[in-house]
Amino acid sequence: MKILVVDDEENIRKLVQYNLVLDGHEVILAEDGKEGLEKARQEMPDLILLDIMMPEMDGLEVCSRLKKDPEMRDIPIFMLSAKGQMKDLEDAFEAGADNYITKPFDVDKLSEIIQFKMKKLQEKTT
Repeated sequence: MKILVVDDEENIRKLVQYNLVLDGHEVILAEDGKEGLEKARQEMPDLILLDIMMPEMDGLEVCSRLKKDPEMRDIPIFMLSAKGQMKDLEDAFEAGADNYITKPFDVDKLSEIIQFKMKKLQEKTT
């Protein structure tokens, strides 16, 4: 599976990349929302892990734009954010997010969530 990780924190990008590669995934990295949007359109990933608070363009705007694009709207988007209030979750799901994971997170749990959610999303489409 090809996964795009969009986060302005290099440590988070590298940690997630390392663990996803160990799980056998191809990982593409972007360091802000604008770059994430461009790479999503270029690479057509199977899944996007998207931070909310970023320079250039925040994750909610990226998510909203991708979900409005007919070619991109079916790509699952998992928000990764330090913001954990109910309003933050509501905003993310309103923008089109398919899942919401709060930071800090356990990378093993993240892998499990990705596998579980992707399996469920595939079951819905078949």
